[in-house]
Amino acid sequence: MFKEVAHTNIKRGNFFSFFTRYDRFVRYMKCIGIGLPTWFCIGILAILGDKFGEALGLGKKAIDPGNAIMWSYIGISAGDFFSGFLSHWLHSRKKAILWMMAFTSISVVWLLYGGIRSAEMYYALCVWFGFGTGYWAMFVTVGAEQFGTNIRSTAATTIPNMVRGTVVLMNLLYAFFVPGVGVIHSGALVGLICFAIGIYCTASISETHNRDLDFVEE
Repeated sequence: MFKEVAHTNIKRGNFFSFFTRYDRFVRYMKCIGIGLPTWFCIGILAILGDKFGEALGLGKKAIDPGNAIMWSYIGISAGDFFSGFLSHWLHSRKKAILWMMAFTSISVVWLLYGGIRSAEMYYALCVWFGFGTGYWAMFVTVGAEQFGTNIRSTAATTIPNMVRGTVVLMNLLYAFFVPGVGVIHSGALVGLICFAIGIYCTASISETHNRDLDFVEE
């Protein structure tokens, strides 16, 4: 398919083409939105684990953010494999991602409001939400499959980086909430926003399971 496009006058790899048509722009934004819960869990709950651990009464240095990130990625590695099998079983990428998001949300609520009393439990929940957000590979696949051959690789490489960039906005929002409602509720509010956007974008984007990818963007 790429070779067929390469021998035409169709522009390839044009990043700005994502912003030249409304429907394509909406698809691009929805693809980014799908990945928000993943980086909320890593960028807020894991990286700021020491702050959440203190707020939960575990002690000022009870949670090592480095360990929280490590346990999260152990879960993510397993989740990446599982999400592929789940998608195949459900015959739907969207359903697989939505189920993984729901699974993740339970761990987030438990971590913030479940009354955990040890660092080990915090790390265990990091593995849990890591496994749930292990739909990352599936999310990148969905992003690539939304677009034509001429900008498919551009979508697959830029969408994940756009999601990573949103961690800055998440942290700013979290810092904005903290003085008024505290660490735990701030994390919950940012998480609620990220999961709401992620669920909406996943539910409203087109299904790509078994889609014919032999098409281009004009």
